Amino acid sequence: MYEIRLQGQLDQLWSDWFEGFTLAVDSDGTTTLTGPVTDQAALHGLLRRIGDLGVTLISLNELHKENEK
Repeated sequence: MYEIRLQGQLDQLWSDWFEGFTLAVDSDGTTTLTGPVTDQAALHGLLRRIGDLGVTLISLNELHKENEK
């Protein structure tokens, strides 16, 4: 699972474009995408999609389950 923060507010209509990710619009003017990434190739494809939108990537974080170290 990854959490990706973007500058700007993406409409929920973009959720189809980011298949498998949830979009949350934050009060600070950013959008947070949260969802699964199967491998590095999928991650690079996702980053290309973000680049194609022309939005600024603020952060990319891998989310770990509580019981994993």
